[in-house]
Amino acid sequence: MDDLTGFQRDLLYVIAGADQPSGQDVKEEVEQYYSADINHGRLYPNLDTIVNKELVEKGQLDRRTNYYAITESGEQAIEERRAWESQYVD
Repeated sequence: MDDLTGFQRDLLYVIAGADQPSGQDVKEEVEQYYSADINHGRLYPNLDTIVNKELVEKGQLDRRTNYYAITESGEQAIEERRAWESQYVD
C-alpha cells in the first residue's frame, strides 16, 4: 500500500467499509469526507489503479453500473497499514 496515493488509500477504505458500492456511491462518500466535488476524471482512473493492483475487484451490477469490492490482498494491505500507523498514533 506504500505506493498508493492518499486519495487511492481513501478509496480503498471507503470500499472496504461498504457492501459492493458503485462508483457513484464511492464518489459520494469521498466527496462528503473531502467536502469537495470529485470529478469523474479523478475518481475512475484512481479506482482503476487499485483494481489493477488487485486490492479491489470490479464487477458489473447492470449494463451501466459497476460495483467495487475489497479483495483479500486489499484487506491485508489495510491491516498492515493500520499496524504501521499504530506505532505512531494510538
